[in-house]
Amino acid sequence: MRKRLIKLLSTLCVTMMAGGLLVGCGGNSSSTSSDSKSTSSGEKVTLTFGSHQSGLPTSGVVQELAKQFESETGIKIDFQISPDAQWRDLLKVKLDSGEAPDIFCADADPLNLVTRVNPEKYVLDVTNEEWVKRMDKNVLPSISYKDKVYGITFPGKKMYFYVYNKEIFDKLGLKVPTNYAEFKNVCQKIKDSGVIPVYEGTQNGWHQVLPLFETGAMYQQKHPDLYNKLNKNEVDLDAVPELQTIISELKECADLGFYGDNYLSNSVENAKEAMAKGKAAMFIAESAWRNEVKSDFPDFDVNKLGIFVMPWGDNQAIGVNPASNAYFINKNGKHVEEAKKFFDFLAKPENLQKRLDGQPGLSELCWPEIKSKYSKEDQAYIDSLQKGMVVQAGVKYIDSQWMDVGKDLEAMYTGSLTPQQVLETIMNRRKEQAQLQKDPDWNK
Repeated sequence: MRKRLIKLLSTLCVTMMAGGLLVGCGGNSSSTSSDSKSTSSGEKVTLTFGSHQSGLPTSGVVQELAKQFESETGIKIDFQISPDAQWRDLLKVKLDSGEAPDIFCADADPLNLVTRVNPEKYVLDVTNEEWVKRMDKNVLPSISYKDKVYGITFPGKKMYFYVYNKEIFDKLGLKVPTNYAEFKNVCQKIKDSGVIPVYEGTQNGWHQVLPLFETGAMYQQKHPDLYNKLNKNEVDLDAVPELQTIISELKECADLGFYGDNYLSNSVENAKEAMAKGKAAMFIAESAWRNEVKSDFPDFDVNKLGIFVMPWGDNQAIGVNPASNAYFINKNGKHVEEAKKFFDFLAKPENLQKRLDGQPGLSELCWPEIKSKYSKEDQAYIDSLQKGMVVQAGVKYIDSQWMDVGKDLEAMYTGSLTPQQVLETIMNRRKEQAQLQKDPDWNK
């Protein structure tokens, strides 16, 4: 009965998503039609590939590579895409019921890999595959458990900046802010000019959380051994006063109108239009997001957009996130060898280059052999910055409540919570999650 329920849920999800989300991902799912070529054994093979929306580039480059793989091997890839909000729970149920796809995508980081995919039980060990040695060693902890590598990943390290309109800044005689007081002054002058200072995509739930936890490099500079102490429950988040400061600053900026009048209904997807048309002056994004703006608005001069470190809490360091989504092979699946061939195909240098070229919002891959897309100016700026790991990749029970924190901030913006209550709620949620996981450091 449980398996039937899972099959029904999966079928409904795929059916509902097929008309819209696969188009949104820039490609069509592979069919399981009878015209599949045969493998050497005569068997017609279609690999199922399960993912959430964010697990595949919206450009459709992975689907295009899959079609090339099919033409070379006769092995089809059937993409089954689910909504982001449902995928983590759905994947766990599929794995537990024996109904998981041959290949599946999951968000991967050193702290949560076991709880998300239980690698020892469900995932093929790929440690000895040739391509593992070519990946950036910094990303291996995100796809490894007990010194064994279980997945393949492609995006390079994530770094979020304020992307800003240089033309608006120049027109108003503004300089890039290096602390919160300067940032607030810049925002006020931009607002007075009739332009929205900061575009905030609150509707997506995750975007407004970035200032809190992408500033982890600063927290670590000011509080030695912070992540280790937090993970051992020796201190809590209230030992980081800068975090409370940033939450309060977010509230202040919202109250001052720096996000515009309708920011609670803004979506991240509409930020490109707002920036390209000069309706807003700043937006938090990765540096390569500017290429997405150019892709959607070809007439826009993307050189008008620069980047600078988020100065919340007087921060001037850049948070680095080595974690990203990764692909895993279901070791209990029927087509393990064919899935390994697909991973080998994706890891070929020429296909890695296609992956980077075909994903406008990506600056680099976690494969050192492939040159990044950073401009000399951006690379020099990034090289000049002090760096440190973001909070969600280094501290337990942060990433797992990310969307909930987004709701907490919305409640703060509407007056239902104070900044102090937001921090208390995050701390209480960490404690609850640790106790549910029976974390020994929370049960001393």
